[in-house]
Amino acid sequence: MYKSSSPWSQTPILKNKILDIQTKRYIHKDDLDEEYTIPAKYEYRPDLLSYEKYGTAKWWWIFALRNPNEIIDPINDFVAGTVIRIPSKKNIDEMK
Repeated sequence: MYKSSSPWSQTPILKNKILDIQTKRYIHKDDLDEEYTIPAKYEYRPDLLSYEKYGTAKWWWIFALRNPNEIIDPINDFVAGTVIRIPSKKNIDEMK
């Protein structure tokens, strides 16, 4: 079983500990979501932004999940100038 901070935490595990097709987690839109323009210091580094916003680098994948039209590749599409929505900590805690 994967920890709740993993993007695969809700994906079934088959025999021999092989993951099934990923069950994507859902983050609902919330009035507390922050509109944020990615600065140059976080380009290609969603882990650093995750650490700043949530106190852990584990939630780096949350940005791509919450912004599927802006971020297809969670690393290479994380470029300066891109406007994204950042879920509140409360919203992420409810996702667990």
